Amino acid sequence: MARATRTLAGRVALITGGAQGIGRETARALVAEGCRVAIGDLDAELVRRTARELGPDVLPLDLDVSGRESFALALSVAEAELGPLDILVNNAGIMLIGPFLEEDEAATRRLVDVNVHGVLNGMQLALPGMVARRSGHLVNVSSSLGRTGLSNATTYCGSKFFVYGASEAIRAELRGTGVEVSVVMPGQVRTDLSAGLADSRAARDVGPEEVAAEIVHALRRPRFDVFVPRSIGPLTAVNGLLPRPARDALRKGLKVDTALEHADPGARRGYELRAGLQQAGVGAGDGSRELPARTE
Repeated sequence: MARATRTLAGRVALITGGAQGIGRETARALVAEGCRVAIGDLDAELVRRTARELGPDVLPLDLDVSGRESFALALSVAEAELGPLDILVNNAGIMLIGPFLEEDEAATRRLVDVNVHGVLNGMQLALPGMVARRSGHLVNVSSSLGRTGLSNATTYCGSKFFVYGASEAIRAELRGTGVEVSVVMPGQVRTDLSAGLADSRAARDVGPEEVAAEIVHALRRPRFDVFVPRSIGPLTAVNGLLPRPARDALRKGLKVDTALEHADPGARRGYELRAGLQQAGVGAGDGSRELPARTE
């Protein structure tokens, strides 16, 4: 039996990594639905400019998702200004491309801090209030790479597998509380994060506005698995049913295994600098915390 469509007007939403990309477009879409929206980002100047462009009802917040105190303060300010939180979109995430055995330790830690601890911080801080009110919706942005591992993105894939697994586990814990959980699994999205990556042969590239539209759809008619584009869902299901040799043959035929081996390091350097994964003039990781993280 299909669930009834929910109205989002008047709901309070907090979106991490909200200054650009998926976060920005999700904020735009939720404002259009009548939500009161707060966007958090580590880039203080950009998040304020984005809020101004999206309209007077969008609240900009300084937010480092990897820091629990920063997340707690942002949530407190959002609720003081807009009201109790109804929707948390854990969108902030960064991507590191390259051979795992050559990965800089500081860059690895930076990615895990944002992609893993950032999601955990948001869940642990926002969910108690939702459970107490017996109402709310948690949206965790994972990736299609959270369901299949690719070479040259070991830590990123692992972090997105974690987001998927944690989302499924917390969904089980929250059953009967009135709090919904969705996990969003986009393919390649046309944002800074995908700079320098070759086009995927497994699924078409999508714009951040398409991901935002699917997030809104899942909020209005709650569902757990949110693939973007939706064609990734059946492919993922079939892939999971195949024996390993057939799965490997399919991946080889689609050139999935080598898709990230042809990334253009020069084209990605600007993104990795902004994401705190490199420092100008030196190897990835050195001084990474001095740089703002631009996210998905």
